[in-house]
Amino acid sequence: MVFSSITFLYYFFPLFLLLYYLAAKEHKNFVILIGSAFFYAWGAPLFIFVILGTTLLDFHLVKWMNSRTNVTHRRLMLALSVSVNLGLLFYFKYCNFFIENVNAALSVFGGGSIQWTELILPIGISFYTFETITYVVDVYRKVHKPLNNFWDYQTYIILFPKLIAGPIIRYHELADQITDRSANETIDNRLAGFYRFIIGLSKKVLIANTMGAKADEIMSLNPAMIDTTDAWIGILAYTFQIYFDFSGYSDMAIGMGKMMGFKFPENFDNPYISQSISEFWRRWHITLGRWMKNYLYIPLGGNKVSNIRRLYFNLGFVFLVSGLWHGASWNFVIWGAFHGTFLILDRIFLLKFLNFIGKWPSILLTFFFSILGWVIFRIENLDYVWQYYGKMFEFKFDYFEISTNLDFITILFVAIFFSFFAALKPGLNFQNKIFFGEYKIGQHVAATFTSLLLLIICTASITASGFNPFIYFRF
Repeated sequence: MVFSSITFLYYFFPLFLLLYYLAAKEHKNFVILIGSAFFYAWGAPLFIFVILGTTLLDFHLVKWMNSRTNVTHRRLMLALSVSVNLGLLFYFKYCNFFIENVNAALSVFGGGSIQWTELILPIGISFYTFETITYVVDVYRKVHKPLNNFWDYQTYIILFPKLIAGPIIRYHELADQITDRSANETIDNRLAGFYRFIIGLSKKVLIANTMGAKADEIMSLNPAMIDTTDAWIGILAYTFQIYFDFSGYSDMAIGMGKMMGFKFPENFDNPYISQSISEFWRRWHITLGRWMKNYLYIPLGGNKVSNIRRLYFNLGFVFLVSGLWHGASWNFVIWGAFHGTFLILDRIFLLKFLNFIGKWPSILLTFFFSILGWVIFRIENLDYVWQYYGKMFEFKFDYFEISTNLDFITILFVAIFFSFFAALKPGLNFQNKIFFGEYKIGQHVAATFTSLLLLIICTASITASGFNPFIYFRF
């Protein structure tokens, strides 16, 4: 059940909110639990029992660990909990990939193949796993005490707005809100959450879906069938699709959380106005970057290492893992290596060069690098990746047949505008006012009217088109 579906918009979420607002304070988490379990079971009815079982184990392991003073016992429980969760992730997400590569290696040496029944990837398992790890690690580090009630822990894990695709919320960021949200349960917050939800829905339905249809039309073809114009239209469409798709989904999650009294961390901050790849990763999928920094990069030594080669290794390794987190395929590993290489180059000389050429050339150059990276991310067949690059830069226009109608061109310019308008101070101020400002009565009226109008337009778009994918459901 995606947030941008009619079922969610007009049946599940309104009914959930009605029950949630009518429930007494002590019963609100129970409403969340039932609603979240139903929401997840709608798309993965069997895996919900795996989540319930592993969270029960984690809860008691962490509770036992927290009660111990013996360092060895604490480390044992930490290792056991992390191993169970990573083992679950490896089994469901990477076993198929591992077996395929083992069989490929065996075939080179004339060996047989390992027989294997391919597993179905449970929805959102990467996000769920990372959050279970933050719980045990935050308690182990004594950043925050564990939750006393199992059902409160279950609420943290399966809270449906962020369960499928984030934001990845570290335990200590949400722990106190699980037990008490009364300070944030105001009419203003609920209305602001509704506005944020509609902004995200509009980004997803009106921009990302339009861009995605064009990207699929072009990038599903053999590169031999397209020319340079097609290649650039296809990858530009995908570049804007993945941004407005994922940031729109994050906006919807943040908005729903706000309507329920939660304060979720921001997940995107205008990444395409970045002036370096290092800055891009401070603005793109922010919660993943913070997770990688706090639970992988810093434990590896981070910046506090004895020599520069170890620093470069840490950066490269973290981004290889980040790439593999996105999917069990070599193109994701290479995409991670691509970005890791640029972070290392930033440290060596690239940041100085980008500072020298100035703001707008740096933005355009960084955007160009990110486009090149999205080619690797989008196309799993590595032979096709290099062929696609070839089409982008051969500057031949022999086969230009892909239609670019007025609707697509209009939405493309809308996507460009909203991707870069925050690079100018008036645009940034306007965005901050919409997202974080306080609304007066008249502004609430205008925002409510605009939101309802956008909801009607989005509904019409959803019902008129059968194209409504969500990219990050794969991860």
